[in-house]
Amino acid sequence: MQQILVIDDDRDMCLLLKKFLTSHGFNVSVAYSSKQALELLGIFKPDLVLCDFRLDMIDGKTMLVKMKDLFPLMPVIIITGYSDIKVAVEVMKLGAYDYITKPIIPGEIMLTINNALKHEVKKAVHVIEASDISAAKTDEKPEAGDENGQYIFNQSPSLQKIIDEISRVAPTNYSVILYGESGSGKEVIAQEIHRRSNRCNAPFVAIDCGALSKELAGSELFGHEKGAFTGAMNQKTGSFELANGGTIFLDEIANLSYDIQISLLRVIQERRLRRVGGVKDIQLDVRIIVASNEKLWEASKKGKFREDLFHRFNEFSVTIPPLRERKEDIMMFSRHFLGMTNKELNKAIKGFSSEVEEIFNSYVWYGNLRELKNVIKRAALLTDGDWIEDRALPFEITNFGKLLFEKLPSSPSAIDLEPVKAEVPESRSMLNETTLKGVSIDAEYEMILQALKQTNFNKSKAARFLHIDRKTLYNKMKQYQQLNNHRTA
Repeated sequence: MQQILVIDDDRDMCLLLKKFLTSHGFNVSVAYSSKQALELLGIFKPDLVLCDFRLDMIDGKTMLVKMKDLFPLMPVIIITGYSDIKVAVEVMKLGAYDYITKPIIPGEIMLTINNALKHEVKKAVHVIEASDISAAKTDEKPEAGDENGQYIFNQSPSLQKIIDEISRVAPTNYSVILYGESGSGKEVIAQEIHRRSNRCNAPFVAIDCGALSKELAGSELFGHEKGAFTGAMNQKTGSFELANGGTIFLDEIANLSYDIQISLLRVIQERRLRRVGGVKDIQLDVRIIVASNEKLWEASKKGKFREDLFHRFNEFSVTIPPLRERKEDIMMFSRHFLGMTNKELNKAIKGFSSEVEEIFNSYVWYGNLRELKNVIKRAALLTDGDWIEDRALPFEITNFGKLLFEKLPSSPSAIDLEPVKAEVPESRSMLNETTLKGVSIDAEYEMILQALKQTNFNKSKAARFLHIDRKTLYNKMKQYQQLNNHRTA
């Protein structure tokens, strides 16, 4: 259960927020003073903090700085009764995730909290610090567990390529599209582009478009005026306005509704926006970085994404390879995440057993770096000794090979494999293929089966035995399953 700390000297507000957030599945603690809040932070260790801007002895800005010093990655949302753009910009520059104004609207606060918690999860890979970048620009390579940064760029050719692309595009004002699977570190790359740009001292604002409802997307991106719609009790500054002079990062951009895409196109073309319900245009100077796990060009051809908007964004693009395509990085990041987790749990685990390393290198890592970090955090929590053993890993990872083979026509045992081979010649005439091709496929599959049996169905060993990579082996197995289904249909 995720934990939220509410800091407000208004006891009624604290109690109302605690009741509301508890009903939504959060574990909530409250602090009525800055002193009590600082004491609770070390004990409660919240995933997120809601902090009032006006406190008893110190203001919200000072409290925010103290909290970010203690827990740099913890998202903090400032609550204020003053819908002042200066307040918003100040707290965002100091590290607040967002701000909300009183009176609090239930839908708005839940959207902001959910976005903030998703934003925190994405920091399974961290922002690169200056020391890491310096090392990346030279031949010096930082240790995988270096605490100065969480995303290690300079350890593989694929990441070296990304560094070169970042170095080229960062000093420009080009819009950038980042392509990559979920959990691959797109937001970290966006932050690094911003850090290397001439806008580095201006705000960097990130927003997850996938979490925006159609009703609130316009308000979240462009802001709204008081009374613009039911429940708009105060003026709200949108993400674009908050990012003015700096960079805005729009994650999962393809999830925006078509209506919002039209409004976004106007903002990009005219470099100005109008708040929802507003009558005055606001000049903008914002660099736009967007991210997608699907190709926007293909989405535009399917009618899911505006083609003219795609061309506005497509001044430069960076593709972040999934973790399974850069095997050399798996253990490097694993040791790095273990170092971070050791500090978090106050443990001194030395590393991973050889069995765990083999499992990690064999697994597909569908969730990329995010999944890897979460697996290591769980395993470290369950480990009392010096080394993480395979028994501390989730079932779906240690049994990945067996689960994969359950999808094939027969179970992965030497006894049950033979009937699959025996059925093939009887129905080959049903295939619209040449006999030679059918024979070659069967021979290939027979060789794969023999290799798997000889390695006790360890796909990594079988792939090495066959002189192919594990991904190719997996694709071959899937291909034969589809072929056999066709034959027996």
